[in-house]
Amino acid sequence: MVKHWQKFLLNWKRKRRYVRGYPVAVLVGFDEKRAILWRVFSKVVKPDVTVRLKGEDRRQLYDFHESVVDALRPAFKEGVRSIVVVAPAKADYAKDFLDHVRKHHKWLLRSDGLNGATFAELVGSAGRPDEVLELVKTQGFRMTIDEATSGDADRIVDTLEKSLNENSDGTALLYSLEEIEERITGRWKHNDREPRQLVLTNKYLSETKEKGRIQRLMQISKNRRVKTTVVDFESKAGIRLSQLGGLVCITAPREK
Repeated sequence: MVKHWQKFLLNWKRKRRYVRGYPVAVLVGFDEKRAILWRVFSKVVKPDVTVRLKGEDRRQLYDFHESVVDALRPAFKEGVRSIVVVAPAKADYAKDFLDHVRKHHKWLLRSDGLNGATFAELVGSAGRPDEVLELVKTQGFRMTIDEATSGDADRIVDTLEKSLNENSDGTALLYSLEEIEERITGRWKHNDREPRQLVLTNKYLSETKEKGRIQRLMQISKNRRVKTTVVDFESKAGIRLSQLGGLVCITAPREK
């Protein structure tokens, strides 16, 4: 999915200027007393949130896992639904969290629609910037990211195909940049179809002659809580998306 991970940069100095690229995944590093969330972009990894375990009894562990899920919600709302969970070997921290998700957040594991997420597990440490820097250089990390983003891409393909064929869930696609701009940036009336997700390939993003318009559109989408997903053009979703022009907007009837 994301290529050339050996050149992947880690930049945790917020004041330093750099190109972060597009969102790819969230990395969650567990240790004995905390979970550290990192936002993975195509060019950098940035620290996000630290969630601390406040005790060792069952209720406090439940609250800890719920807090981690809550910390993931902003990424979900932005369209990032690939989660890589990291914990040291012979530790159950990642397994316990994933068991919690399976038991209490089954909606996240749905393979249909746009609301599910893909979780992948990796052995390692991701508590400090230097640990993350070493982790992202490994083949295991590259393979795990590919696994997670492939699952996310499969869901997008499923939604695209249903929108093109059955249309049973009320979704519909917009293909032209002009149409998409008008729908996302305009004022939504009560009987309008709402833009739900903007999807484009990384090749479209890098090669378009309208890069300024696309960047503006992506920023407005974020501000208006329209999920934005960039997929690898060589993936199953990317190939199907390229056949549609490389850029689509998934719309649905407004919720009452």
